[in-house]
Amino acid sequence: MSDDTQFSELAAIKESKRLSSVWLVPIIALGIGLWFVYYQLSNQGPVITIAFENAEGLEAGKTKIKAREVDIGLVKNIKLNDDLSGVVITAQMSKEAETMLTENTEFWIVTPRISLSGVSGMSTLLSGPYINMEPSLEGDSESDFIARSEPPVTPIGTPGLHITLNSNDEFAYEKGDAVVYKGLKVGEFEDIYFNLEERVVYYNVFIEAPYHQLITKNTRFWNVSGINFELGANGLEVQTGSVETLLTNGVTFGVPEGMSLGERITERDYFDIYPDHQAASDQRYKRGVKFALMIEDTVRGLKVGAPVEYRGLVIGQVVDINPEFYSQQIILDEGYSIPVIIEIQPGRVQQPDTDEGVEFVKQQTLHWIHRGFRATLETGNLLTGALYVDVDIYPEMTPPETIESFMDIPVIPSIPEEFGQIAEKMNQILNKINHMPLDDIGKNTNHMLKQFSDTARSIKASSDNADKLIIAEMSRTLVEVNRLLSDYQQGSVTNTEINRTMKSVQQLLGDLQPLIKQLNRAPNSLVFPPAESPEVEPKGHQQ
Repeated sequence: MSDDTQFSELAAIKESKRLSSVWLVPIIALGIGLWFVYYQLSNQGPVITIAFENAEGLEAGKTKIKAREVDIGLVKNIKLNDDLSGVVITAQMSKEAETMLTENTEFWIVTPRISLSGVSGMSTLLSGPYINMEPSLEGDSESDFIARSEPPVTPIGTPGLHITLNSNDEFAYEKGDAVVYKGLKVGEFEDIYFNLEERVVYYNVFIEAPYHQLITKNTRFWNVSGINFELGANGLEVQTGSVETLLTNGVTFGVPEGMSLGERITERDYFDIYPDHQAASDQRYKRGVKFALMIEDTVRGLKVGAPVEYRGLVIGQVVDINPEFYSQQIILDEGYSIPVIIEIQPGRVQQPDTDEGVEFVKQQTLHWIHRGFRATLETGNLLTGALYVDVDIYPEMTPPETIESFMDIPVIPSIPEEFGQIAEKMNQILNKINHMPLDDIGKNTNHMLKQFSDTARSIKASSDNADKLIIAEMSRTLVEVNRLLSDYQQGSVTNTEINRTMKSVQQLLGDLQPLIKQLNRAPNSLVFPPAESPEVEPKGHQQ
């Protein structure tokens, strides 16, 4: 065998059946890539759409969706909706957010906001707006959502009670206005809805726990917005709710005095908002007996809702003044009496608020009408001119033969008000004065005054003459007195005679002194001579 043949046999190449290790790198890379794809797909959450009014501040690929400040999604696409009334964003959510996407889940855009309730969203000044999600585990799964235009006042899931308040008065409330109880803020207004058919405003209100346990069937709500001034018989009363309600609006609530607490409210219920505490308390009186008053005086200052009082106690209220359906007479007719409808409430006169109480009050009032039960309009406030109806018993009144009725409503006879009675008496006095012969009285008075004037002049003249006579006589008297006093001066003849006389009297008294002593010892010595007594001769001391 030649060398070439041997070399050829030695250099023969055999085909290898083993995979080269070079392919391991791309295979491993492919496997890792497929694993990442699988991991991404297996952990990727659902894709949802959210409708907004506008996309202010939102950017595809940058704007995040957060829940409790945790990133759970990202905005992928933003486009206008079909009718161009808003925008629709497409967002990719995380896997853990899948169970939170229910029909009760809400979305809204978080931006800086400043309101009376506080300041929020200030962190977005640097990071930009984001979409906040309020998750909910209740309800069916959902992938298409309509975002809120504003954040909710109360976060979903907050313990408490949702109720609905309604009002047809002029005062209105806004989102975030406070619900106050004894000065504490216990809730807020959340949503406002105006019913066009009913023309009533409805407010969705949330009461926080544990204060929601105070809401019962007998709870009443009333307005405490701003400052309420009331000028009454006791002076000026000022009522306020809290510092917050001084700046905005607000309501408070409570159970009227005298009523039971009632059954607790555990689910959404409806309540009215009353203008003030008094109006809310008056609603506990559900029944009343209507009576009519035929007023011949003015009703200026009398309003619907004005109290009806009996000796200072409120027993009812005015429910209507000059009803529109009253067409028996025309206002401009002579002798037109203005009908005023009042209602006496059994609950205010210590009677049950039932049909039996209504019948008792009606029969008792009809009985007292025959005993002098009368009504009158009285002035309740001199500053405002407000009137109220006062009823009382006047025994001197002549009882009516029959009780009149106004549209099947019994009529309580009325008498003029106090000021009207005074005015009537003044008119009577003025009429008497007008019928007096004032001209003749004036002439006689002038003649009498002239006589008085003449008499006064005569008296004045007589007085002048008397003064002159008195002054002259007094001058003469003073001259005589001076002359008399000069006679008694020291050194005068009269003074010398007086001194000489006094000395003689003094000497005479000295001579009479022994006689006076004798009479003092023996008063009868002037009639009977005294017995001679032996003269006692002094002797010396015997030894």
